[in-house]
Amino acid sequence: MNKTLEHEIDQLHAEICAGLAEPTRILILYELADGPRNVTELATNLKLNQPLVSRHLKVLRERGMVTARRVGATMEYQLGDSRLIEALDLLRAILRDSLTRRAELIGAFADNTNAA
Repeated sequence: MNKTLEHEIDQLHAEICAGLAEPTRILILYELADGPRNVTELATNLKLNQPLVSRHLKVLRERGMVTARRVGATMEYQLGDSRLIEALDLLRAILRDSLTRRAELIGAFADNTNAA
């Protein structure tokens, strides 16, 4: 593959990951999985202040993870691609499995310590 193209793809990948690096943005994406919302609805549902939600939406919009359209006097946001939720769910499953393995190791360690 062309090195320039490969670099650009890596950069886009990093930008998507950076968009997911903030827990609030993940919560916003999950909220939008239920359907389009405006900033006020998102702020209310997530119990966050509106300027904070707006800043996170800007980051998500810049990365193409959400889209916006004007509905009357407000902007309505929706997922840019529903596969984002599938990816987040997959990452949560990996995290759950990792935590389960760690808990099993801690349990085994505790059992060995108690037996000694």
